[in-house]
Amino acid sequence: MSHSVTGVSMRTAIPAPVRALSTDDPAEILGFAAACLREGGEVALATLVEIRGGAARALGSHVAVAADGRYCGYVSGGCVEAAVAAEALLAMSEGRDRSVIFGEGSPFFDIVLPCGGGITVAIHLLRQAGAIERVLDLIDKRQPAGLRYNPERQSLEIAEPPQRTHWQAGDFLTIYRPRTRVVISGQTLEARTVARLAAAADFYVHVREPGEAGGHIGNIDAYTAIVLLHHDLDQEAPALEAALDSEAFYVGALGSTRTHHRRIERLRKRGFGSGDLDRIRAPIGIFGPTRDSTSLALSILADVATCRLAAYG
Repeated sequence: MSHSVTGVSMRTAIPAPVRALSTDDPAEILGFAAACLREGGEVALATLVEIRGGAARALGSHVAVAADGRYCGYVSGGCVEAAVAAEALLAMSEGRDRSVIFGEGSPFFDIVLPCGGGITVAIHLLRQAGAIERVLDLIDKRQPAGLRYNPERQSLEIAEPPQRTHWQAGDFLTIYRPRTRVVISGQTLEARTVARLAAAADFYVHVREPGEAGGHIGNIDAYTAIVLLHHDLDQEAPALEAALDSEAFYVGALGSTRTHHRRIERLRKRGFGSGDLDRIRAPIGIFGPTRDSTSLALSILADVATCRLAAYG
């Protein structure tokens, strides 16, 4: 894999990079790349493969670049993406993958990362859409997916999803997980506010309808947060018991500390053990007591985001 240290050759007509889409969602970035390939254009996928010191993005973050200069995605806070796109366009003109260093250790003295660290970005020329389309299909089905990039072979293949994004024996493995789904139970002002702000935060949102019987709370997987916003423990109980029987990474319930003690005693009598009961985030939220629905919704969604990050990075 070549390492770029010079500018674009005057003999090569390369378009100027233009941001086409402002997103850091891996599914949207891969979808952009797949769409460009289907249209018959060349595409490069730039991936953050090394971090030295601090960084604004996680390992495995992408920028997808089309041959006409359009690009989307982030590998930093926004300070190097145009330069990454320019390097990707140069890689296309040369017909080979390349690796570029920014920040600490970089030959680009005029490009400085605000965090003071350094990053390495691997640029791969996508020759077919099969691998990334398979990733998109899996995460659309709420399943994790993995890609394996080998710089020596200049290959990108579908892989068993690793536990984390990392280098392994010369291959760079990237994990992709479904977007967070928030399932909300409770016909309250608080529930409506959480649903509105969760949708604005780009979570998938399912609000349990009044007519849904018993503990049915939708299709729950390990990337789902269940938010119970009832003012009555009897109304809450079926949905809470179903939540504790699920794989949900987050189960939160409304109510004071005294209400939660009553909730725990009821659940113990129903046969739930300490492991189940310890999963309940109650009183719900990260801020402590709140006095309005918007503050409560922000508190809940911050707690959901914190737990998701702790569970999956």
